[in-house]
Amino acid sequence: MSPTNRTVVVTGIGATTPLGGDATSTWEGLIAGKSGVKALEFEWAAEQPVRIAAPIAVEPLEVIPRPQARKLDRSAQFALIAAKEAWADAGFEAKAGEDPSVDPDRLGTVIASGIGGVTTLLDQYDVLKEKGVRRVSPHTVPMLMPNSPSANVGLLVGARAGVHTPVSACASGAEAIGYGIEMIRTGRADVVVAGGTEAAIHPLPIAAFGNMMAMSKNNDDPQGASRPYDIARDGFVMGEGAGVIVLESAEHAAKRGARVYAEAVGQGISADSHDIVQPEPEGRGISHALQNLLDRTDLNPAEIMHVNAHATSTPAGDVAELKALRKVFGDDADHMAVSATKSMTGHLLGGAGGVETVATVLALYHRVAPPTINVENLDPEAEANADVVRGEARKLPVEGRIAALNDSFGFGGHNVVLAFRTV
Repeated sequence: MSPTNRTVVVTGIGATTPLGGDATSTWEGLIAGKSGVKALEFEWAAEQPVRIAAPIAVEPLEVIPRPQARKLDRSAQFALIAAKEAWADAGFEAKAGEDPSVDPDRLGTVIASGIGGVTTLLDQYDVLKEKGVRRVSPHTVPMLMPNSPSANVGLLVGARAGVHTPVSACASGAEAIGYGIEMIRTGRADVVVAGGTEAAIHPLPIAAFGNMMAMSKNNDDPQGASRPYDIARDGFVMGEGAGVIVLESAEHAAKRGARVYAEAVGQGISADSHDIVQPEPEGRGISHALQNLLDRTDLNPAEIMHVNAHATSTPAGDVAELKALRKVFGDDADHMAVSATKSMTGHLLGGAGGVETVATVLALYHRVAPPTINVENLDPEAEANADVVRGEARKLPVEGRIAALNDSFGFGGHNVVLAFRTV
């Protein structure tokens, strides 16, 4: 097989989310239909129109030593936790250069964030105003820069083939994974640690999104607030966390006897060119991304049995995505079990694609689709276009190879679709 068409596989997974401090507990929470959304207890929350969010289940200081944590923005802390788990899960015992099974010059990292170190930036500005210039942390710049999570993960594993940071709003995590797939497929690397992270539960982002009318204000029912496809959905709920996977060429994985979760088939990318925040209402840009995926890979629509949808719980976006699936796949969409896991985790912005890729890969590995919770009255347009998994997890076919998609879209009109397949 030529270096420009190498098979890519997933050999490690890691996560820290509102449902658990690792990939296993997160997956168990998803399958159980558990919500990680809570009422915000910060003093500033009382003045906000939005007073709910989905905070991390396990605080980083329970995992990362305090001296190290003080030099990292919260988003980088999440990324390190998830990456360390994924690296160990893939069977690597040490960083590249120390572990003979991976060459540091053939190892890369691609970790994305949609907003970067926003909490560091805003908190240090408060320090500047209230305590003066000498009290501003000297670590501020390397903490707030968007490439900090990827750079720190690169230092963790010893990557020298490239350290990259796509920034594409809520599609950032998925775009990072797609970039990692291409690094391996085109021969730039043998192993890539890829994913997304976000930590934006802070008064300014909450106020800004709230004033845009993008977030749910269902403060009296936190766990029922994120309700994709429900006729009464009123916006997303902000979450935080990270999801990271280890991508590897199939040849490299076989040589070291690695366990393989799934094949990373490829990606489809497009842009709406419609509006800076509103999705194109008929899903044309999403349709182009889906078609781009089919044109660039050997994926057969008949193989696709599951879709982890972007579905943020906004009135416009949820249905546009399903219309696109129906337009591109036609009757094949009837056998695709569609799950909206943001109903449980909230929307992790730039971290969403990473966490939802972990969920997609595990859905294939265990052959079960997580439920979409909080759907009391299914939107008729959703019902007409897709088979939404509701109430309880659903078993996927146990015979033969099956595939799954992970959709991610973002402000600016970014559309990214990732495809995975059982091995």
